Amino acid sequence: MTHALSRRDARRIAVRAQLLDARRPGDVVEVVEQLTLMNIDPTNAIMPSEHHLLWSRIGSPYETSWLTQAAEVDRTIFEFDGGYRPMSDLELFLPRMRAAPRHAGTREWLEANARFRRDILDRLRADGPVPTGEIPDTSAVPWPSTGWNSDRNVTMMLEILLARGEIAVSGRAGRERRWDLAERVYPQCLVELSPEEADAARDERRLESLGIARAKATAVPVEFTHVRQAGEPAVVEGVEGTWRVDPAALEALAEPFVGRTVLVSPFDRLVFDRARAQALFGFEYVLEMYKPKAKRRWGYFALPILHGDELVGKLDATADRKAGVLRVAAIHEDVPFDEETTDAVHAEIRALAEWLGLGVTGLPDDR
Repeated sequence: MTHALSRRDARRIAVRAQLLDARRPGDVVEVVEQLTLMNIDPTNAIMPSEHHLLWSRIGSPYETSWLTQAAEVDRTIFEFDGGYRPMSDLELFLPRMRAAPRHAGTREWLEANARFRRDILDRLRADGPVPTGEIPDTSAVPWPSTGWNSDRNVTMMLEILLARGEIAVSGRAGRERRWDLAERVYPQCLVELSPEEADAARDERRLESLGIARAKATAVPVEFTHVRQAGEPAVVEGVEGTWRVDPAALEALAEPFVGRTVLVSPFDRLVFDRARAQALFGFEYVLEMYKPKAKRRWGYFALPILHGDELVGKLDATADRKAGVLRVAAIHEDVPFDEETTDAVHAEIRALAEWLGLGVTGLPDDR
């Protein structure tokens, strides 16, 4: 059976699945369990991505120490492939770890640097956890790069060993990762799944976190959007093509939807798939931090604005920590805001500034 959904229902499914409706989660683990992946990005125009994702869901009670507690003390989440994931999903990645590295060139480089690999494992066994900067480069063959990864032999070997499940991120000192043997970070005696079982389970988990998605999205990484045959088929009114929808999200449509106003991170999975955001929300968005200033329409790090079940605009703002203020350069309204929407957006801007410990400048009624 193919389900027929209105765009409003599709949007509400997406918003609820991402924990952006009025029912706020209570802690870090609840958020990461539902999102399945909470990306890490150091861009600090407002705050680092991982903290923005948590603040936008938990709200003012959230403290950055909660993330450290979950990742480094309780071990209820783990860092892998550029993001935090629930430790309960670790077993879904074991077949992928056993098969790594997949690329022949990477396998050849790893084999050519067998002693380098042993040196790192021996160092971690003796002294772990160890920061990246304290691990010496004993490579016999440099990483074959003429660009971004030139002279980053240690980092590349660490990433390969992480992907293989031999080592793990034990924690962070600021933005620098600390490494240890995987057996000291990850739980043992996990369920052994076949690659096919693990892939199918990750697809199901991914669809639970998105609510509704294309079976295959071509413009973003697989780990963010692909759900293949998970869930059930659906069509959305006024949108071409077929979608996959989470059955539990369909059932939740019978419950009243209560939304709220959210200043969304550009890296939030509600908007990360720009084509999905355009199709379901009619929302056009590009992260313009990589564009020349003269070519930006909305700002260096504009935040999408969610109001209820609609993405209604973008906030161009910067946290000026030296001056102690959140500077609002512009609020771009995709459609004209009514008084209620304006008040809600301004209130959320002030809530953000208060959580950051900053004042606000640039709102019409600054005081």
